[in-house]
Amino acid sequence: MRIGYDAKRYFNNSSGLGNYSRDLIRILEEFYPDNEYIKYTPKIGTAIPFSKKLEATTKTPTGRVNKMLPSIWRNRNIVNDLKRDKIDLFHGLSAEIPQGLKKNKIKSIVTVHDLIFLKFPELYKRIDRYIYNKKLTYAINNSDKIVAISQQTKQDIVDLFNLPAHKIDVVYQGCHPSFKKQKTAEEKELIRKTYNLPENFLLNVGSIEPRKNALQIIKAIENIDIPLIIIGKPTEYAEKIKSHIIEQKLDKRVFLMQGFTMDELSTIYAMADIFIYPSTYEGFGIPIIEALYSKTPVITTRSGVFSEAAGPASIFVNPLDTEELQNAIITVLSSTEKQISMKQCGSIYVQKFNDDVIANEWMKVYNKAL
Repeated sequence: MRIGYDAKRYFNNSSGLGNYSRDLIRILEEFYPDNEYIKYTPKIGTAIPFSKKLEATTKTPTGRVNKMLPSIWRNRNIVNDLKRDKIDLFHGLSAEIPQGLKKNKIKSIVTVHDLIFLKFPELYKRIDRYIYNKKLTYAINNSDKIVAISQQTKQDIVDLFNLPAHKIDVVYQGCHPSFKKQKTAEEKELIRKTYNLPENFLLNVGSIEPRKNALQIIKAIENIDIPLIIIGKPTEYAEKIKSHIIEQKLDKRVFLMQGFTMDELSTIYAMADIFIYPSTYEGFGIPIIEALYSKTPVITTRSGVFSEAAGPASIFVNPLDTEELQNAIITVLSSTEKQISMKQCGSIYVQKFNDDVIANEWMKVYNKAL
C-alpha cells in the first residue's frame, strides 16, 4: 500500500499537530514496514532532523508555479503528484484534505482533532474561524473516512455537523517514546541541577492560554507550600499570569519555563509529584497520557474528554473551582498510599495507548477506506 500524507505539520510544527503527525507515521513505519509512507510538504522546516532516509520518502513542490505558490500546491495541485506517485490512499493529518481527490479516484482519510474554533469562537479571529470551518467542512464532506482522536471529538462532529455517528471512527493518539522510558535517579538529578529545579513540585504542560486555566492552579496553591512549574510557549495570557505571580509574591514558588528537548521534558514529568491539567476543553489531551506513562499522578477536568485520557485512577475536578482543585492537590500530597495507587493504576490504564494498539487500529481504518 502506498500512503500519502499531508506532512506540513510533520516538518514545521515542533509540538501539537507536529508531534501527532510524527508519532503516527513513526508507529506505522515501525509496525507495518511493508507499506510505503510518502510525506508531502510545501517546505522542509526544522521540527525534525532531515536525514537521507527521510528525504527518500519526502515530496515537495516541483515546477515554478507550485514552488512560488506552495499553499495552492498543497490545497489543489498536489493531486497531480499523488497520481504520478500512484498513491493508494491520502491521509489529511490536520482536519483538511486537498481538493480533487475523489474526482481523481484517490481514496482519502481525514483526522479531526478538535472543534475548539466552533465551541470557543471568541478565542479565534473571524478570518481564522472562516478558513478552519471551510477546510473542515470540505474534508468531512469529501473524505472516504473521518477519524476523530477521541469519543468526545466524535460526538462534537456528530452534534455540530449533523453527521451519523457510524461515519466516524475513533483512533486515539499515542505519545513520544521518551515518556515510556524509566528515568534513573542520575538522569533526574542531572536535569534538576541543569535547570535548578526544586526537589518537589507540581507540573503543568501545554500552551499557556485562558482555556487551559493555569492561573487557577496558581490560585489553588497559594496556601500550599509546594512549587509549581508551568511549561509552555509564552502568550498574552502568560503575561497575565506573570503579573499575578508578582502581585502575590509567588516568584520563588511558581516558574514559567520552555524550550526543553523531549528527553528533558519526559524526565521533568517523571520528577513531578503531581501533573495538573485543568483545561476547559480539549480534543484529547496528550499531556495527560504523557504523565500516566511517566507514572505521575494526574488531576484534571471532570467533564468532556478528560476521563477518556486520564482513566479511573486520576482525580477529576471542576477546573474553575479553586477550592476543589486545592483540596485535590492536598489529598494527593498528604497520602503516599494514594500516590502509589494512582501511579500503578494509571500505568496500567495507559497501555491502551501503546504503539502496537494504535498501529493496528489505523491499519483497520486504512483497509476499510480502501
